This record gives sequence, C-alpha cells and structure tokens, in this order.
Amino acid sequence: MVNRLGTATSPYLRQHADNPVHWREWDADALAAARDRDAPILLSIGYASCHWCHVMAHESFEDAATAAVMNENYVCIKVDREERPDLDAVYMNATVAMTGQGGWPMTCFLTPEGEPFYCGTYYPKVARGGMPSFTQVLEAVAETWRNRRDEVDKASGQVAAALREQAAGLPAADLAVDAALLDHAVAAVLRDEDREHGGFGGAPKFPPSALLVGLVRSWERTGSPEVRAALLRAATAMARGGIYDQLRGGFARYSVDSAWVVPHFEKMLYDNAQLLRGYAHLARHSDALAERVTREIVGFLRDDLGTERGGFASALDADTHLEPDGPGVEGATYVWTPAELAGTLGAIDGAWAAELFGVGTAGNFEQGTSVLTRYTDPDDPQRFERVRAALVRARDLRPQPARDDKVVTAWNGMAITALVEAGTILQQQDWIDSAAECARFLLAEHVVDGRVRRASLGGVVGAAPGVLEDYAWLATGLLALHQATGELDWLEQAQALLDKAIQHFADPDSPGSWFDTADDAEVLVTRPRDPIDGATPAGASALAEALLTASALSAPDQATDYRTHADQTLTRAAVILARAPRSAGQWLAVAEAALHGPLQIAIAVPPENLNTTAELIAAAHREAPSGTIIIAATPDSVPLLTARPTIDNHPAAYVCRGQVCDLPVTTPAALHSSLRHP
Repeated sequence: MVNRLGTATSPYLRQHADNPVHWREWDADALAAARDRDAPILLSIGYASCHWCHVMAHESFEDAATAAVMNENYVCIKVDREERPDLDAVYMNATVAMTGQGGWPMTCFLTPEGEPFYCGTYYPKVARGGMPSFTQVLEAVAETWRNRRDEVDKASGQVAAALREQAAGLPAADLAVDAALLDHAVAAVLRDEDREHGGFGGAPKFPPSALLVGLVRSWERTGSPEVRAALLRAATAMARGGIYDQLRGGFARYSVDSAWVVPHFEKMLYDNAQLLRGYAHLARHSDALAERVTREIVGFLRDDLGTERGGFASALDADTHLEPDGPGVEGATYVWTPAELAGTLGAIDGAWAAELFGVGTAGNFEQGTSVLTRYTDPDDPQRFERVRAALVRARDLRPQPARDDKVVTAWNGMAITALVEAGTILQQQDWIDSAAECARFLLAEHVVDGRVRRASLGGVVGAAPGVLEDYAWLATGLLALHQATGELDWLEQAQALLDKAIQHFADPDSPGSWFDTADDAEVLVTRPRDPIDGATPAGASALAEALLTASALSAPDQATDYRTHADQTLTRAAVILARAPRSAGQWLAVAEAALHGPLQIAIAVPPENLNTTAELIAAAHREAPSGTIIIAATPDSVPLLTARPTIDNHPAAYVCRGQVCDLPVTTPAALHSSLRHP
C-alpha cells in the first residue's frame, strides 16, 4: 500500500501526499479495500486553511510510528470538506451526535459500509488535559473492532438510524411568510446583539456574513432606526477591527475576542463574497466607510484570490511557514511591532502609523506584536496612502500564507453575484467584467454534460459532483449578469441549471424541501439536507433566491413554475425564521425580496440614446432597495421587456411590484417618485 493523494485535485489532500500514512481518497475502491481487509475506516476530514488540521498533521500524520499504527489497523481516507461537503455534513452530524460538538479536523471511525461508530475532532500526539493521545484512540478502537465487534455493530446501527431520522427534512408548518414573521425574526436577532462591540453573540465571534443583506433589506422595508443602528454598529466595528486587513482588504474567518481585534487569520472566499454584497448595499446609502470596504474587498478578491483562468481561489491559510520545513506560525505575515513600523517608515511616520493602527509596545496579539486596527480616519489621507503602500510593500516581502487554489463552484457563484451587484451600485464596469470572466470559466469547465461539478484545480475539474448550493449560486450569479448586461444567454444558462436542480434535488414527497445531493449521487449512510444557514447559506435558501429571481426574469410559463417552487421553499423555511433567525440570514434576505414582489424595474433602451439610458439605470440602482430586479435592454430582447417599448425614442422604466405595474417613466426624477410612492 502507498499514499495515493499525489494526484488529487484538492490542495488539502496534496498537503498530505508525503505523509507516511497510506492515505486514499474517498471512493468505491477505498470502501472495497476495507471490506476485503475486514478493517475499519479511519476517516479524516479537514480543509487547507484549517490551523488545527495542520497541527494534527504535523504531530501525528507526519510521524512514522503513528502512521504505522494507522496503516496496520485501518483503511485511511482523507477528505477535503470543501470538495466533498456531502461527506462532511453526514459525518459532522455523527460527530455532534456522539460528542456534543463538532469541528475540524474531524476524525471518524467507520465500518466498511461507511457507518460511523466512534467520532471526534483533534487528538493530540501526547495525552493532555483529559484528552487521550491519538495513538491511544487508534489502539483502543482497533482492539474494540477485533474483540468486541457486536458493540461496534450496535453503535454503528444506532448512529446510522439517528442520522437518517435527522435527515427527514423540515416539517410542514402553518406559518405565513409575511411582514409580521420577518419583523419577529429581526427582533429576535437584535436581542442577541453585542451593542458595545457590534455584531451578534460572543467570542469566538463570526461576521454575520449571511445575515447582513437580510438586515439591510429589513431596514429598507421598515425604516427601523434600531435595525439601522445594529447594522452600522456591526459593519463599522468589523471594518475598523483587526478581523479586517487594514492594508490589503479582506476579512478573516472570525475574531477570537468579542471586540473584533484578534482574528483567526484564514481568509475565505465565501465570507468575503457575502460581506462584499452586504457592504455594497450599505454603500448605496452614501456610507463612505462601506464604500471604501467594498472597493478594498474587490481588490482583495481580484489581487489575492484571482486565478489565471478567471475563477477565484478558496482561501488564504491562517498560518505562515517562516522556514520551509518549519511549523506554521499563525498570523506571522500580518502582525507588527512599533520597531518594525519605524524600520519600514522611519521614526516620524512609524510613530504616526503606530498611533493610527493601534500598535503599542505591549501588543494586542502574541509576543508583543499587534494586529492592525483603524478606529479613526487619518487626518492626512495622502500621507496615509503613502504609508499604507510602504507597509504593503514591506509585508509582501515577508513569507506569505499558503493559498488554497481550489475553485469551488458555489463560492465563485457568490463572488460573481457580489461583484455584479457592487459593480452596478458603484458603476464599476470592470468588476462586472471580472464576474463575467469567472462565469465563462465555470460554464466551460465546471458544467459537464449539463451537470455541475464541485471544484477544479489549475483549470482541471475534479470528479466530485456539484451539490445543491453549487447549482443555486452559479444560477444566481448568471442571473445577476443577465440583469447587468441585458444579454439573454446568461438567463438561458441559469434556467438550464435551475431545471436540473429541480429535477435532481427536489424532494418529491415534500414540496419546498430539497436534498443537498442529487438523486443519482453516491449513496451515503443518509442523503444529507441541511436547511440552516451557517458560514455559507443553506443550499435550499440559496436556491430559493435563484428561483425567486428567475421567476421575475423568465417568460410566463417558466416564471410560474419557478415562483411556485420559490414560494413552497420559503413556506417550508418559515419555521427557521420563527425559531432560529440568526441561522436564517439568507432566508431573511430572500423573504424580504419576495415580500416586495419582488420589485422589478425593466428599462427599455433605445440604442441611439445611451447617455440618457445610463442616467436612468444609475438612478434605478441608486434608488431601488436591495433585492430589486433591475434590467436594461432593447424592447423584446429579453422576457422582462416583452411588449415594453421606449417612449418617443427615450428610455422607459417599467416599475412593477409582483403582478402590478406603474405607468412607464422616462426620467430619474420620475423613477424616484414611482419608487417612493407605490
């Protein structure tokens, strides 16, 4: 037996290709090997930018003695949770059921049929703090497998039954998705606000990535000063804290403290795409800080996560290897001391930067170093830009965190959506062009025979099939491009994806309920479906947005079908908004849009009068609330402009709420009036 990870399409798996462990990827051959050996499976699940995954790898998987125990007793399988979210979901549920908590690295022991019978997370090399060593766990589980198989069979059967019960889906509930429900959900979220530091909950503190757009839409609908204040407290505190990269832009995964000062330094595409969307819509309300952050996140996405073919890489690691063969040091690229600032900038500018960025002799991180914060704006913007540029140049000369170059379909769909919306709001055509380039790459490489694949590496698509969120977010991104460009092809490509999603992911016995894996995907212990919004939105809530948007943009027959599915999906999720609203951020955003109709602005464009058209389009994006469907195209060129002519060779904006439309208007002032007085 040998380690088989060298040809994997996951950077995380390739990180383990030189381990003395006989790692295999998850596939039918690996499961067959376990059956042939009558050996249990040791399943290790993690991801490339996971700090504790690296720690366990360095302590145990790189150790020859530990590897010998693993190889002798187990078929060892390594899984990238980002490439196989279906496996991650199934075995994370098992881990939580057995231990009361979950996380990564995830360590599960399975029967050859894939049924879990013992699960945990990180195990140290040497027993400490009441935790057994990894070797102790390996030997104890192996002994149980050899000598007490009846206990293994009983435990695995009970866990498998519990997992299947959990996957039953949301029950039908007699709740209307109306303004009262949404107001209840938002009020419950605000009760969890940290009014001192901004955001929700305590340490470790995560950005409300999936919730931000929903709160923006709630505020725009209600005008609530409480919602606005909570939004601005969160957005401002995060943007000024250490969780935000004050030099190059981009948010880290979470803050280890409640004040957003010290981050866990990994930077994820999915966080930054969602937060870009939220900050862009705040920027529509003349928020200068939100506009700055929007521009800087776009720069981070394009400069730090952009790949050669136009897709976006998954993440930057939390750790930096200061020596090629040395252990990773968390945050080493990003932190500073006063002496380092002075050495880079000179004594005067160094002292000025230390005060501005909160860098003191005691430090706010480890060993007297500080994460940069920025609680005030500089009194000399030109000086600040000169200082910032010098610090960026100096930091770029340091060892850099590794990048996970894997291009994940769903997260790139999020990025496409956010770039298009930010580009239209701030009138940055090059951002929309970047989104289109990414979309063309995904359609060319990630869509194979009409079906979506999960990820690619170096332009080579992997074998893992797409899950529900991949179809949903790619479709949403394509629909955003259709609106921004008026090009019909984007709509047709999105519709094809949605039709495949309906065909393969819908639960035929529960309208509005969706599985996360396709009906023809690999059969696991259970078919996963999780309707809860977490670090990324649930596949079902992402699909609800795509369906709702497509229903407003499509021809009548398709529109009716998409709207029926969207309404059924929202109705099924009403119980989440009622009972767990902090885990329903994407659901809230979609429901707010649905409550508006959604609002539609279709602008009929005369080709020879483009200047006036540009003014009307800009007014639409400036004036209309988040979630509005806005498209400009020549009459009859796209479904939403069927039988909607220009007026006296002037562009005409048709404003509709659901099935009710106003008379067309031809000036920004008239559009403003139409939107303010329904």
